[in-house]
Amino acid sequence: MATTSAKRQPNRWPALLDAAAAQFAERGYHATSMRDLAAATAMTPGAIYFHVASKQALLLAVYEEGVQRILDRVEAAVAAERGPWARLEKAVVAHLESILDASAYARVVIRILPGDAPEIAAELKELRDRYEARLSRCFSAIPLPRERDATIARLALLGAMNWTPVWYHQGGKSVQAVARELLAPLRALAGVKALRDRK
Repeated sequence: MATTSAKRQPNRWPALLDAAAAQFAERGYHATSMRDLAAATAMTPGAIYFHVASKQALLLAVYEEGVQRILDRVEAAVAAERGPWARLEKAVVAHLESILDASAYARVVIRILPGDAPEIAAELKELRDRYEARLSRCFSAIPLPRERDATIARLALLGAMNWTPVWYHQGGKSVQAVARELLAPLRALAGVKALRDRK
């Protein structure tokens, strides 16, 4: 994987990473310039290049942080669960909470696709695959009928989860209720009744 940093001053790096995440999430990767990042951090472009070699490397660092934050949240959520459906539901809830809590990092992971930065597409895809592999382990434990394509079902669930920020609003259904609705078609396919609704 390509290096994400050059020399970094520890006290400035978190602020630069946060600013880059916010700018990439709001403006998009291509619309964000190093001058925008400099203005957002009260740094000069030269100071930014002291920390990181390029805008691509900065995106990669933001992406890595975003994927790790989602992974950490999912791992914590499923740690105490043993049943496959309960684990998958907890993973879905944790994923939704990660992308709905206005975290700029999560929005970058959802909004910016590897093809948006061809120079580092392989590295971005590797990071996305790292997370999807974790979700896949939860998903593969549920008993779908043999004639169903589990890969398509998993990708459809992931796509539905990642589309949620487009329509979700506070004050509507809870994140837990949304997660159960997203899993309802899979439970129906497997002949499993939904877990009792929780507040």
